[in-house]
Amino acid sequence: MIDDIFDDLKTRMEKSLESLSRDFKKIRTGRATPALLDNLTANYYGAQTPLNQMASITAPEARLLVIQPWEASNLPEIEKVILKSELGLTPQNDGKVIRINIPPLTQERRKELSKLAKKNAEEAKVAVRAIRREANDLLKDLKKSKDISEDDQKKAEEQVQKITDGYIERIDKTTAAKDKEIQDV
Repeated sequence: MIDDIFDDLKTRMEKSLESLSRDFKKIRTGRATPALLDNLTANYYGAQTPLNQMASITAPEARLLVIQPWEASNLPEIEKVILKSELGLTPQNDGKVIRINIPPLTQERRKELSKLAKKNAEEAKVAVRAIRREANDLLKDLKKSKDISEDDQKKAEEQVQKITDGYIERIDKTTAAKDKEIQDV
């Protein structure tokens, strides 16, 4: 029973870390990456479809994204979606492909993005702590129903805390790496 709690704990904390990584991919640094457009969708035959399912998105240079739609008729729709997004990017349409030059970030914008990264990290830490609390509650319930002894409960709670500390440390390292990436000029 305790092993099941640990397995569930690790699985859920891993998902929190993966969610943080996805959030970080959406934060624009000075470098071009196709992941910048991952959360954008456009109208494709009446259905909202992710851009990466409508077109090939590549980053041939450090500050350039190239979007080549599978069908040229989708160019205006893709261009409109990028302009309306909060990314602050200006697409250039040549009739066959869309090019997006990624401008260098200002110092003020870097500070905003750094704050956003730290906010996302704090949300991930809160999620990890909530998972820890739920695991500890399950352990208390097992002790109440006399399925485990008090010593087993204490040992298990210490193990839960060690696992939690490990994930918090990983979140901190991921955040520091993202912050460094944002601050690089």
